[in-house]
Amino acid sequence: MATKLVVDCSTGVTTEVELTDEELAQREVDAQAWAEQQAEREAQEAAKAEAKASAEAKLEALGLTADEISALLS
Repeated sequence: MATKLVVDCSTGVTTEVELTDEELAQREVDAQAWAEQQAEREAQEAAKAEAKASAEAKLEALGLTADEISALLS
């Protein structure tokens, strides 16, 4: 079973305690929420990269050089 450390700051004693069923359930909920947030961040980063690539392609189609495009997007 999973455990947690409990530290008594007044004495400095550290105790390893098994997690309760509620704590285990919360751990699963938190892990799922983190995974969903991570997936959303990755999707947003991918969309931003795609938008940048699209903008660069459109600027290139207008006849701008790579240096000019870089200067505009930096």
